[in-house]
Amino acid sequence: MSQPVRIKRIYKDVAVKPLGEGYGVTLDGREARTLTRAALAAPSETLATAAAAEWAAQGELIDRQTMPLTALLSAAIDAGDAGAAEWRDEILTYLGSDLVCYRAETPAALTARQQQVWDPYIDWLGEEFGARLAVTQGVTAIAQPNEAITQVARALETPAAFMLFGVYTATKISGSAVLALALWKEAWPADDIFAASRLDEHFQEQRWGADTEAKAREQQLQKDFAAVAEFIRLMNEA
Repeated sequence: MSQPVRIKRIYKDVAVKPLGEGYGVTLDGREARTLTRAALAAPSETLATAAAAEWAAQGELIDRQTMPLTALLSAAIDAGDAGAAEWRDEILTYLGSDLVCYRAETPAALTARQQQVWDPYIDWLGEEFGARLAVTQGVTAIAQPNEAITQVARALETPAAFMLFGVYTATKISGSAVLALALWKEAWPADDIFAASRLDEHFQEQRWGADTEAKAREQQLQKDFAAVAEFIRLMNEA
């Protein structure tokens, strides 16, 4: 696999300044730019400051893999407000067949573990959004109550596009809109939420042993999830 191209660092000073209705990152007094040449700016000063810290931490060569907040911020900016409707729809699609609603029929130990870990998220969703989801055993699809989907859809009309992008990204990584919504509301620590998304894999690993490639994939997913969790946390401070 080829390594990502690194470009030489040509700036010295990194700062954050007010820009429009938010805060922009500057490099030697000039606005940092996204891939589409838009200004790298965030609605939250804390998020802009965190992204600026990634730029300041670079050495002689810029390593984009060490700049996850910059990457998330850039992607949200380049998608624009037009992306918000797509992200909202995708979150609701996941909610309609959510990971935590489908339980194993066997073995009993896995079923019990799923109930122990996932039921609190189901209960929380009902209390937080008034959205009561149905739970089933096996892989046969079940239709979720329209009222539950509608209640979450209403809640997703409120957050700004940047936050929607964070929730959408967390949904894609975890495979669960319920878990991503819990991350948005900071209902559980991010590490616990990620672990809940990997419950089935961890059960199999404990039973049959770890697979090297699978563990490497999980480590990358956990890294990505931690980045989006920080992105959401900083957006919550806006």
